[in-house]
Amino acid sequence: MDQILIDAQGLTKRYGDVVAVHGFSLQVRAGEIVGLLGPNGAGKTTAIEMMEGLRVPDAGQCRVCGFDSLRQSREIRHRIGIALQWARLPEYATVLEVLTLYASFYEDPLPVGDLLRRFSLEEKARTQCNHLSGGQRQRLALAVALIGRPAVLFLDEPTTGLDPQARHALWDVILGLREEGRAILLTTHYMDEAERLCDRVVVMDHGRILAEGSPRQLARAYGPEAAVELDPGGAPVDLAALARLPAVTGVRSEDGRVLLHTANPPATLMALANYAQEHSLPLSDLRTRSATMEDVFMALTGRRLRD
Repeated sequence: MDQILIDAQGLTKRYGDVVAVHGFSLQVRAGEIVGLLGPNGAGKTTAIEMMEGLRVPDAGQCRVCGFDSLRQSREIRHRIGIALQWARLPEYATVLEVLTLYASFYEDPLPVGDLLRRFSLEEKARTQCNHLSGGQRQRLALAVALIGRPAVLFLDEPTTGLDPQARHALWDVILGLREEGRAILLTTHYMDEAERLCDRVVVMDHGRILAEGSPRQLARAYGPEAAVELDPGGAPVDLAALARLPAVTGVRSEDGRVLLHTANPPATLMALANYAQEHSLPLSDLRTRSATMEDVFMALTGRRLRD
């Protein structure tokens, strides 16, 4: 399980004067899920396409399953599976027809019946793709990606647009693929997804890797020790005054709520209660929590992942 299946070293891609990816290096091992996080335009897609052998780097190299991504692209194509954010499936083909078609591309595909059962698509086998729900389409896209028995999976925002129940069901599928020893590289805009699925997370912005580690390691290294969230109920809030409360290391307003980063939650809570009483500040829906990947991303990039 320590086998390195993706080994990217110094990948760089330029478009004129713009450097889309600069010195990107990453290793992903068998039985590991690595999440690539970054806002739109960070260079994630370009980096992944270079690893897949779909885009020629200006510098650097990548080996997938021991093969060079450019010079041995044919060997790589038979060892990877790709599931895109919005799967372009034949709209008027049935689920069974899609899987049968893709199975015909491989010498030793997984049995179509096994895939239908594994991805809970048996009852939809004769349903046209244009009649599938979002969750069913994503499960079918994963089944297509898996049909060639790949050792490596590239998943581009696999749960975007799904309801919570469908997202969690797909999480279970992805975790099961990891247990089978596959190396999985995924992109996501959901911080809870990164925390739940990923053994390691790579934060990327402006074409460069800013940080890498497990969600817990990154939270300890870059996030606040804890955070206090409050809903002021629409009342005006003096953020500068809150920033001066004991142990507060940062304050921001977000979606109508106020978030105080703190190195000592009890001291901050006591001071906040006194401040609220003196200034008639309502403290409805007051919460405390430990640092999250959202906090880490804000600390590293100064913005939210979806900005």
